[in-house]
Amino acid sequence: MAETLLLGDSTPLLIREAEVQAHLPMARAIEVVEAAFRDWAHGRATNQPRQRVHTAQGTLHLMGAAWRQYIGYKSYFSFPGGTRFVVVLASAQTGEILALIEADWLGRIRTGAATGVATRWLARPDAQTVALIGAGGQALTQLQAVCAVRSITRVRVYSRTPERAKAFCEANAPLLGVPLEPAESVEGALDSADIVITVTTAREPIVSGAMLKPGMHLNAVGANSLARRELDTHAVARCDRIFVDDVQQARIEAAELVIPIEVRRLTWERVLPLSYLVGGLALGRQAPEEITLFKSLGIALEDVAVASAVYESLTTSEN
Repeated sequence: MAETLLLGDSTPLLIREAEVQAHLPMARAIEVVEAAFRDWAHGRATNQPRQRVHTAQGTLHLMGAAWRQYIGYKSYFSFPGGTRFVVVLASAQTGEILALIEADWLGRIRTGAATGVATRWLARPDAQTVALIGAGGQALTQLQAVCAVRSITRVRVYSRTPERAKAFCEANAPLLGVPLEPAESVEGALDSADIVITVTTAREPIVSGAMLKPGMHLNAVGANSLARRELDTHAVARCDRIFVDDVQQARIEAAELVIPIEVRRLTWERVLPLSYLVGGLALGRQAPEEITLFKSLGIALEDVAVASAVYESLTTSEN
């Protein structure tokens, strides 16, 4: 049973991490994130890119969105002792606060769900093999999402800490029902991969253009700062179709795109919103040999979409 808080005349739910996990399966998260992107393409949703407030010790991150009957924001604090996330969900009609949601797991699920949506629309229909670069906190939900939209038969996992890759594979192969095996290098992981997921904290590119093969789909997830990138300029230049979750946010956060544009290997005209693809306003993959890219930044619209799903699930089950 979700707790309630007195806040003015309303009693919003206080939704804990365990309840988010219990009420937000990946299939549902992909469903609502895709619906939110579709609505956004046709003017039925709004998104405010992330803003940051810095102190000498840490950073406050703020981002907001509105979708259907909901409006809300996510805030999180990044300090040496860790990062703490919360989503505030309110009624878009009255402004009544409906829920305060602990949002660590919610953020992992929604980031995975966006990758799932992009992979559903951009990867080859016969894609079966995955290269996962990075085995940290976001890795599992990325794989869960890709496995939800494609019939995956093999995953190769690379981490700069080999023990972490090995432990990740052993722990999650039974959960996913898919063979997972550690790779000794990024190149080894990408060999014969149809789908590539990069979800690392790398500051310098770890995937080069020379590693890519025709027909791949790339999900570049780990970097959302101009000080970090996972793909080099040549890799981005090789991509035939490039989508992001928010172009406005990409202009201030996506070094993987900003740097190639600065050196004239890319133009912003080629960078399209994922919402346009889902909403029927842009073309996706046009040939099996094309290389496609989804540059994920993590946006508030995704947070509000999945937060609404958790809230509706909880309030329906309690009634």
